[in-house]
Amino acid sequence: MLQIRPVSDLRNKFPDIEKIVNAGEPVYLTKNGYGTMVVLSLEAYSRLTDGVESALDRADKAAEESDVRMNHEEVFGNLRRN
Repeated sequence: MLQIRPVSDLRNKFPDIEKIVNAGEPVYLTKNGYGTMVVLSLEAYSRLTDGVESALDRADKAAEESDVRMNHEEVFGNLRRN
């Protein structure tokens, strides 16, 4: 079930939020009725970012091994064509 809580619950009901997050569910926090942030477990965050981190590591390695440099127009132009 989608968990939407006021940001004040971080302070006032932290154990409840921690329990939800540790069960693998995100908690969406609001401030003055508007969405402001999402709280995730470290494991959930890692699942979201591991692919990005790996891609960035590969890009760093490729940059170290090559003198070829592209500007943002070349990079995004290549992505759009593929």
